[in-house]
Amino acid sequence: MNDLFRPTVNWIQEDYESNRVRFCLEVLAWAISIGCAITMAVTVPTPPLLALYPIWITGCAIYAWCSYSRRSFGMLANYILLTTIDTIGLIRMVI
Repeated sequence: MNDLFRPTVNWIQEDYESNRVRFCLEVLAWAISIGCAITMAVTVPTPPLLALYPIWITGCAIYAWCSYSRRSFGMLANYILLTTIDTIGLIRMVI
């Protein structure tokens, strides 16, 4: 079983060693994403959007920076667009 997961564990270790800050930020953004998704699922039909939106937007912005540092255009475009869309949504909700 160890041989099955060894390449994945090695890849994760190499990713961490190549850029520790980015790795930690990606883990943080992942935790934010999962936390927001769980909160939404648990609080349906009236999720606390005013609290969740800024947290979600922060996670998307973190992912955008990480994508830029990886030189991944597709991910960068996706997270810039998500950050923009959700920021507009937050502004519309507050105003």
